[in-house]
Amino acid sequence: MQVVEDAALGDTLKSTGRLYQQGASSFAMRFTDPPEDAIVIDGRHVWVYTPSTTPGQVIRMPMETDPVYGVNLLARILDRPAERYRVTWLRADTVSGRAADVVALVPRGANVNFSRAVLWLDRDDALPRRIELEESPGVRRILTLSRLRPDTAVPPEVFEFRAPKGVRVVDQE
Repeated sequence: MQVVEDAALGDTLKSTGRLYQQGASSFAMRFTDPPEDAIVIDGRHVWVYTPSTTPGQVIRMPMETDPVYGVNLLARILDRPAERYRVTWLRADTVSGRAADVVALVPRGANVNFSRAVLWLDRDDALPRRIELEESPGVRRILTLSRLRPDTAVPPEVFEFRAPKGVRVVDQE
């Protein structure tokens, strides 16, 4: 589940679906609520299709990528955290009935698209079960992850986007 809170707009958006990540250049969020919404990164472009809020169009933009981690958000957060972040243990908690340690990460340098991250790390398998990102002033993104399957092959078509018939492609290159 994903929740995006925007204090400036007084708005909260909730969505559920599946998140797929493969390597440094393939990512997809395929939503079931709202149905048909999708964010897909195919290795060249980012496709943002949200018929629930902007019917009749899909936005296509060039894929901006981190030179080390690509679009892999989890690697960007979890790789060498002691070097890249000021890490603070906050508390023990549970997520979906699973015991977790809650830690805060504050970036030590630039080139990060969040000012603070709070992670709920599963005590049994060390996988992130919940991620809260403070992105821009007043905007907080919360991802609750379940049914995690690391190191699982993902069919390539998951990372392909084809605009539905009659949908206008808006290039932002």
